[in-house]
Amino acid sequence: MRETAREMARAVRLGERSARSCVELSLETIARLDRTISAFVHVDEAGALRAAEEIDSRRDSGRAVPPLAGVPIAVKDNICIEGLPTSCGSRILDGHISRYTATAVRRAREAGCIIIGKTNLDEFGMGSSTEHSCHGPTRNPWDRERTSGGSSGGSAAAVAAGMVPIALGSDTGGSIRQPAAFCGVVGFKSTYGMVSRFGLVAFGSSLDQIGPIATNVDDVEMLFEAISGPDQKDATCLEGEARGGRHDPGMEDGGPRIGVPREFFQAGLDPVIENLILTVLGELARDGAEIIELDIPLLDASIPVYYLISAAEASSNLSRFDGVRFGARIEGEPSADAMIRATRTAGFGDEVKRRIMLGTFALSAGYHDAFYGQASGMRHRMGEELARAFAAVDVLVGPTTPTLPFELGERLQDPLAMYLSDTYTVAANLAGLPAISIPAGHARGLPIGLQIMGPRLGDDLVFDVARAAAATPSCRDAAERLSSWPDGSADQGAAE
Repeated sequence: MRETAREMARAVRLGERSARSCVELSLETIARLDRTISAFVHVDEAGALRAAEEIDSRRDSGRAVPPLAGVPIAVKDNICIEGLPTSCGSRILDGHISRYTATAVRRAREAGCIIIGKTNLDEFGMGSSTEHSCHGPTRNPWDRERTSGGSSGGSAAAVAAGMVPIALGSDTGGSIRQPAAFCGVVGFKSTYGMVSRFGLVAFGSSLDQIGPIATNVDDVEMLFEAISGPDQKDATCLEGEARGGRHDPGMEDGGPRIGVPREFFQAGLDPVIENLILTVLGELARDGAEIIELDIPLLDASIPVYYLISAAEASSNLSRFDGVRFGARIEGEPSADAMIRATRTAGFGDEVKRRIMLGTFALSAGYHDAFYGQASGMRHRMGEELARAFAAVDVLVGPTTPTLPFELGERLQDPLAMYLSDTYTVAANLAGLPAISIPAGHARGLPIGLQIMGPRLGDDLVFDVARAAAATPSCRDAAERLSSWPDGSADQGAAE
């Protein structure tokens, strides 16, 4: 049975084990397993061991240590850490070393976490399979021939394979929750503004959020508590707003009101996933939850709205990568314009180029109102429709993904099929709402995720309902299956 982050931190605080032993176990597991998974793009062995020794010295001298002391953590490689490479999975940032540290990483360190290394991702976070990376794909620990999801596929795979107990990812349209579902772990995206974006390389500034990945809800919440809060370096951070409160599923009112959008159970959903999600909902109902079916029609428009808005923001954000100030540069061109053109042509991958062109077109004169303007209006209406839904229910529950993890290469030539992997996740980003994916079971030897979405500032409520769902027989079986892997490798799962 693998240790949770809470168990590991408690053992370090009590002196039952050293922080160094935690780091050495993580490094040994990475060395043994990552050759076939490729979750990490950089491992900071020296830095991790040095940080562990500092924690051990502090504890041994009788000083208090922070709540996550000694816990190894992986960080997605679009989140900056001073002195370490930040490639964003792109050739255009080849050789770039960060000059500052993201607020979320600094806070994780202050809580006692030890940075093990940086994890693979789709280039600049643009993808759903971690195949759009200059480092090559990250493979699913349950089946090495399948995707780990994306864009935080490296972080999710690292946790699933037992290389680290917790990790940080980023979520622009489902990039934490979708790989968490594909890898059979827990991933959380908070209310927009709860976690500072300072130090996160921007993809879609109105959508991006850094968030935690772990094997269980308690560890995810603990890491979220450590990294969240106002930050003067990020103007989009919420200042002093109270959260939406907790809802104990065991309260006398009979438990939470769970909304089930009919739009999440339409054509395109794998029947095996539908049946399992409905089974979990039935188990929640037997535990006292009220299950309420409802219609949220604008959810059907979430994919086109998301890809117009995110591409428009990406086309603006990525204009800074030009070979002038940092990163790779193509030398020998006759002019600055030619150098920039050659650098961006060679440095960006096909998916990033596709989205830059889509976003630039959507923002161009004569088309702005027809595309970006309409998408922004639809986004506002979708937020209003979701707010009305949350007046009638506490949370919305459904599948995290419409399909099981697909084979590597299966969707690379079909961008639309790849985009549809985010069918159920993008609405939370468009509306800035908290959402979590938890393991709900397995089919054909592969994990299935259940998504719980809450109202704005309802992060605590989402955690409470997630814990109730995780206690159902189906979800408990999925969690036990993950924790019982003898060495963090799930080869046996894919063989069933």
